[in-house]
Amino acid sequence: MILATRVLATATVFLLAACAEDGPTVGQPSVGSSSDLSAFEGARAGQAEMGIQNLGYELIRTEGLTAFWFNRSTGACARITTSNGRYSDVTMLPPGDC
Repeated sequence: MILATRVLATATVFLLAACAEDGPTVGQPSVGSSSDLSAFEGARAGQAEMGIQNLGYELIRTEGLTAFWFNRSTGACARITTSNGRYSDVTMLPPGDC
C-alpha cells in the first residue's frame, strides 16, 4: 500500500511538472492570442501589413529593415524584420521596447 502511494505521488509530480510551461513575459501576449504576431513570420510584407493594422497595431519606428509595431489597446509590442520582401523574424517584446 505504501509503495503504491509513493508511485502514485511520484507519477503525479512528473505529470504536473510536464504541464508547467513558461508563460509569456509580462506585457507580452501569449502565443496564438489575437495580439500575438508571430504567425506573420514568413508572410509577404506588403500583404501582411494591413492584417497587422487590422489587429490594432501601429508602426512606431523603423531601424533599417526592422519595424516596431505597438498595439495601444493591449500594450503588445512586436519587432518585425523584413528580408527579401517577407517577414523573416517576428518577435513579441515588452511594451517598453516600442
